[in-house]
Amino acid sequence: MDFDNILRISRNVLGATERALLTPLSWIYGAGVWLRYQGFKTGLLKQEEFDVPVVSIGNVTVGGTGKTPHVEYIVSRLCRKYDIAVLSRGYKRRTKGFVLASDNLSPVDLGDEPYQIYRKFRSMVTVAVCEDRRKGIKNLLRINPDINLIIMDDAMQHRYVKPRVSVVMIDYNRPPYDDKLLPLGTLREPADRILKCDMVVVTKCPDDMKPVDLRMMKEHMDLFKYQQLYFSKVRYGAPEPVFPIGNPDLTSLNWLDEDDLILGIAGIANPRPFAKYLKQFGTRLKVIHYDDHHSYTRDDFRYIFKLFHELEGKRKYIVTTEKDAVRILNSPYFPPTRQNSIYFIPIQADFLNYEDRDFIYELQKKIEGLDDMY
Repeated sequence: MDFDNILRISRNVLGATERALLTPLSWIYGAGVWLRYQGFKTGLLKQEEFDVPVVSIGNVTVGGTGKTPHVEYIVSRLCRKYDIAVLSRGYKRRTKGFVLASDNLSPVDLGDEPYQIYRKFRSMVTVAVCEDRRKGIKNLLRINPDINLIIMDDAMQHRYVKPRVSVVMIDYNRPPYDDKLLPLGTLREPADRILKCDMVVVTKCPDDMKPVDLRMMKEHMDLFKYQQLYFSKVRYGAPEPVFPIGNPDLTSLNWLDEDDLILGIAGIANPRPFAKYLKQFGTRLKVIHYDDHHSYTRDDFRYIFKLFHELEGKRKYIVTTEKDAVRILNSPYFPPTRQNSIYFIPIQADFLNYEDRDFIYELQKKIEGLDDMY
């Protein structure tokens, strides 16, 4: 037996051992999720409903499913009709309790995703973070009584608030029907929790997705008739400087050639789509991957620029993700002399025209309670 076969068998044995160890833990985790669900179902745990409509955006898996770009999409389409507030828990922030976004705060105070939303829409929406969503909503309405729509980001597991509309995001590349509960898989709760939601969005769909793929996904989801299924993809924008200090406008990377170099920096859950996008320009590519929501240190930047200096290329650029850009922009450790060498790729959600149904139109009907009329 050759070495490759031995290695493959050892990996399979290790995988089986891991599954045997993790399966009981997954059962225990599932029992905890079920007990919590029963608490809300029986009324032992109380849900609170507000007069102002609340839209919950969430997922059933850990890792990025594209919630933030979809929140931004909803805000951009509805901000002229509603006085919107976006409420998040502010993952990995260093503050506690209710914090209202303002110009003198940073990702450290709000979390990178709420800060990104505030930075984009500061003149259009109110942004706040709070672990206790009920308390957060009450504070928002006290501060600004004109708010007439609240979007709760990453809120599917926060059931103490009863939303008027619940939207769940599913990553096309990680369908929940092929997954397991934590820690055996990536499911936060059983996949059938999706059947409790009003709208389901399959995110990160490939550009060349065929009608047969859409139909198969729809059959696998097996949703109720009253639920609406949508498909979206990521649309990448032209590179922008992280530090807007008169940097050359790249506009597009299409003019790069094979002698040029891009050093990609990605502190996100899944860097593969980002790397795939950069590869299409035909240049040489090196990607450094950090954990999701990574907080960059002085040593991180020393390593990045040491590697950048050692790599050879006719022209060299550092390109990062939009989420990383807000952390890097506010980092005290980024060397000022290097600010003209780093760019980011903005992204936004783009819905596929499946069954000629417009996501925003249907969402607005549900917000206004017009679905009950049909």
